[in-house]
Amino acid sequence: MTAISTCTRLIAAAALACAAAAPAYAGDFMVRARVLQLDPANQNTADAVITTDSVSVNTKYIWEIDASYFVTPNVAFELIATTPQKQTVSLNGTKIGTLRHLPPTLTAQYHFAPTNPTVRPYVGFGVNYTHFSAVKLNAQPVLGADAPLDIDRHSWGTAIQLGADFPINDKLSVNVDFKKIDIRTRVYSGTTNLGTVKVDPVLFGIGIGYRF
Repeated sequence: MTAISTCTRLIAAAALACAAAAPAYAGDFMVRARVLQLDPANQNTADAVITTDSVSVNTKYIWEIDASYFVTPNVAFELIATTPQKQTVSLNGTKIGTLRHLPPTLTAQYHFAPTNPTVRPYVGFGVNYTHFSAVKLNAQPVLGADAPLDIDRHSWGTAIQLGADFPINDKLSVNVDFKKIDIRTRVYSGTTNLGTVKVDPVLFGIGIGYRF
């Protein structure tokens, strides 16, 4: 069993345990819309072509929508989604192409003060799945030869989360959220494995939440 599979099973088991522990709690939903700064770590495995920090993905601002279900007043499960995001990929500072990625993420959260009228902090841990598409990469400008590149289209990784809601009224709140996500993919030239790119972005977001 993989670490990600184990993590997914633990999250599911926690959901069932919380539901069983609080059968009288009806549960609330919350939706949030955020603007995020996506800041990739851009750390790579050492290789003859792809050396440490040689491949980089650009920092950019994106939008995000999430939906949370509160199993108890303190425990919630949040699904984070956006549209496929286009990113510029560079090798040793030279642009070699673009790609798109779609990174839905599921986290289990603990809310420390769910009824506090001023600030409601939380922490979360979960699983990220990233799908890469529209991959258009060519290292010819850097390697001096026609070297089309490809990558693995799927990435599974963990996600950690820190955040807080600042209530405006019973329904609306301002949200501040920080996430660190593991996103990694191997790079190929033909059948040759050139190394692993560790995007591993940090995402800082500000948004509005509505609870119902």
